[in-house]
Amino acid sequence: MNETIMLASGLIALIMGAELVVRGASRLAALLGVKPLVIGLTIVSIGTSIPELAIGITAGLQGSGPLAVANVAGANLINILFILGLSALIRPMALHLQLISLDLPVMIIAAAALAGLSSDGILSPLEGGLMVVASAAYTVALVLSSRAESAYVKKEFEDMCGNGFMKGCGPKDLSPDRIELLARAKYILMLVAGINITVFAADWLVVGATGIARMLDIPEAVIGLTIVAIGTTTPELVTTIVATLRDERDVAIGNLLGSSIYNILLILGLAALATPSGLNVTRQLLLFDLPLMTLVALACVPVFLTGRCISRLEGGLGVAAYMIYLIWLVMFRA
Repeated sequence: MNETIMLASGLIALIMGAELVVRGASRLAALLGVKPLVIGLTIVSIGTSIPELAIGITAGLQGSGPLAVANVAGANLINILFILGLSALIRPMALHLQLISLDLPVMIIAAAALAGLSSDGILSPLEGGLMVVASAAYTVALVLSSRAESAYVKKEFEDMCGNGFMKGCGPKDLSPDRIELLARAKYILMLVAGINITVFAADWLVVGATGIARMLDIPEAVIGLTIVAIGTTTPELVTTIVATLRDERDVAIGNLLGSSIYNILLILGLAALATPSGLNVTRQLLLFDLPLMTLVALACVPVFLTGRCISRLEGGLGVAAYMIYLIWLVMFRA
């Protein structure tokens, strides 16, 4: 019972923490004059991956490396098959050229690199460091290639006091500089609070998940691929559905592809760096889940290139494929 309460509390707190991180980081970046599209594809993507980061580091330090790796593999499968598919099922999704020319190739390379680096059963700190460097290189390439701005993200920050401040923004008895300083302090505090909540929540979730796994004799990797992965991808799901309903597809798919890339390169890279002995990778993850993640990334190529659009049929097939995978996990690997 205690493990179940900790697991549920951890999932709820993770969602709350991720929401604070995304709002605080993205609005602070907007105040600092960062391009909205870059905010959506980098800060929002990283922000929604904060739960995976906290769980990865916590699991690694507690000797539950398979849980960390399985969480990322499971989260990426949910992102691409279920959430992206659900978005296209709601409304067919037109694709921005940048997503095809940069984000999709990087996602494929990152997935294949993870499978290759962990083929010996260990993701070492050195390999983690290389992955973090690769994530930094991707971020630089993304910033340099980003030219268009997302109207959706721009609207999200129209209510904020940006450079010079909007007319009528803030208390009338305060100067614009004072208002901007207070706004920055507010969003910094929001960001710090969100990170702290996420870190504590990750500890609860890892303890609860591993405890349940041991009681039911379920492999930790299966818990990571299912309960933990579903819980930590809730921020991506919410962000994507909102963007879909507002017909801002670049934000929706950019967040999913960006999160999938950062999950591998930055999240697992930092988790491996923080674990002196490296992250253990089980045989089943090596033989099935990591190759499947790479195949799913490769399968996006014909889908994305066909008319540069994801149709309702293709979205429905993605959702169905994930449900089949989930049923298989529960029935044959639990």
